[in-house]
Amino acid sequence: MRKLLLVLTIMALLAVSMAACVAPAAPATTEQAPAEPAATEPTAEPAAAEPAAEPVTIQVFYPVAVDAPIADILNGYIEQFEAENPNINVEPVFSGGYTDVSTAIQTTIDGGGQPPALAVLLATDLYDLINADYILPLDSYINAMPEGETYLADFFPAFLDNSRYDDQIWSIPFQRSDVVLYYNADLLKEAGLDVPDSWQSWAEAAQALTVRDGDTVTRWGLEYSSDWPYWLFQPLAMGAGSNVFTDDTTVNFDDPAVIEAVQFYNDLSQVYGAMPEGVQANWGQGPSDLASGATAMVVHSSGSLASILGQADFELGVMPLPGKEAGAYASVPGGGNLYVLKGAPQAQQDAAWKFIEFLSQPDIAADYSINTGYIASRQSAYDTDAMKAYLADVPQAAQTRDALQYAGAELSLQDLAEVRGIFHEYLQKAFNGEMTPADAMAAAQAGAEQALADFK
Repeated sequence: MRKLLLVLTIMALLAVSMAACVAPAAPATTEQAPAEPAATEPTAEPAAAEPAAEPVTIQVFYPVAVDAPIADILNGYIEQFEAENPNINVEPVFSGGYTDVSTAIQTTIDGGGQPPALAVLLATDLYDLINADYILPLDSYINAMPEGETYLADFFPAFLDNSRYDDQIWSIPFQRSDVVLYYNADLLKEAGLDVPDSWQSWAEAAQALTVRDGDTVTRWGLEYSSDWPYWLFQPLAMGAGSNVFTDDTTVNFDDPAVIEAVQFYNDLSQVYGAMPEGVQANWGQGPSDLASGATAMVVHSSGSLASILGQADFELGVMPLPGKEAGAYASVPGGGNLYVLKGAPQAQQDAAWKFIEFLSQPDIAADYSINTGYIASRQSAYDTDAMKAYLADVPQAAQTRDALQYAGAELSLQDLAEVRGIFHEYLQKAFNGEMTPADAMAAAQAGAEQALADFK
């Protein structure tokens, strides 16, 4: 019996032990368990960060063609642009003038090298650059802008006209200017002279302001550079009644008004003794000569305004060139545009366009105008606070802009380099007395027509 009780006790203990090893039942609940998420709604993952833009370096070929601190100004813009676009490195290459830049690009391309992505070249180089297949149309970039048409419409029409060909935009106006007459207003007042308003009053004022000590001229009445003559000469022809060309294949070099303008240029030295005779190779020194008192007047680019104002200690007057008849005036636009070079890699072209957008912002255009004397290429630049304050302090800057209302088109032709070279050659022969104005212009007309024959 004891044995039986012991066996039963052991079995009972084993049963309790086994029951303790079984998982307890889930407690009853009146709340529904949450549904499993649907298979079509995967758990969202954090958005991946956009990859950093690839670094790119572009070269900008840039002329320093006027007496202004261009290099320092542009370097400042480059620093600002690179801070806003850290993946783009801009390397400026400065040259002495537009011809130097054009020659450097041509030499690079002809030698099989890669051209810069961006260059500032004359606005009138358009046809030659297109014919050489050097530049890229910019319409795809402009059309991608949120307000591309508004952007274009903001440029002064006289400047943007040089950018259009075959219903495309090939360049963006940047450092634009016009031809003006700078004069020492204090000297005019001291001599009791009015501001000239015709060829006759201009010549007489220049004559009266010329000072001689025996055979030595201590002050010229006028300096009128003719070592790069076509641009500064054009307003004389317009003031006589004719521009030197009609369209991209037609020149008017032998027009009587053009011949009369050549004769007037010669008369300023030969009849009035008011400026040096012959070709005047004094473009670079003209602004400083005016500021120092070596001349009372100078025909020059509006782009030299800041430099002259910075040097002069007299009241500076600025105006378009007087025309032949009283009350007539004339000027011509000039300067350079921004071109994207076709031979540069796509990434460099895209970066060059971003730099163009930066440089053509109204506040940058205003700042560039204020610091150089170039006319701001965008009309809205004149609505900026900086420009309004500047014009209030420097009214001459408004006068250079307003001279555009008297401006005719700058010489821009097919085969421009060849035709311009012909015109220069015969203009200078007339200025030096090697040919009469009529004979020189007849020869220039014949040479130009021959050069343009294949384009008609």
